[in-house]
Amino acid sequence: MSEAEFHEMREPTIEKAVVHMGVGQGGRELQNAEEILEEITGQESVRTTAKRTEPEFGIREGDPIGAKVTLRGDDAAEFLTRAFGAVSLRRSQFDDTGNVSFGIEEHTDFPSQEYDPNIGIFGLDVTVNLVRPGYRVSKRDKRSQPIPENHRLDTEDAISFLEANFDVEVTQ
Repeated sequence: MSEAEFHEMREPTIEKAVVHMGVGQGGRELQNAEEILEEITGQESVRTTAKRTEPEFGIREGDPIGAKVTLRGDDAAEFLTRAFGAVSLRRSQFDDTGNVSFGIEEHTDFPSQEYDPNIGIFGLDVTVNLVRPGYRVSKRDKRSQPIPENHRLDTEDAISFLEANFDVEVTQ
């Protein structure tokens, strides 16, 4: 393996970015959230349902309570460029395997969105999964193997990747 190939295999990539809006109930509010999510991401949303019954919140298992969109490739990178402009990242938002999650308090922080008093304000959560080439070895059905320790993505690698590619500054 040449040195160029070695460095190419070390370069992190975005596996996916999941954008989620939790509304807590179905009906018109959930439809509004789905429409906003589709406008922001440019992709059709999928409804999420309650995994268990929570009587104190009036939620039963199976009730629709939110919507999400999974973005991959160039769609994810384009969305993240816009999303990182609306937030400031902290080191505590990264996990040990290089993934990052953050929230955006108001959907109106995106340039394409304006406040509508009939709809209100919705917040959204974004989870970004970063990987190195070859990660699929641990996920495949046949002959799956663990990723070697020196090839695993860690917090420092993820921060360096985001700072270099998305003009983001991660604070303590």
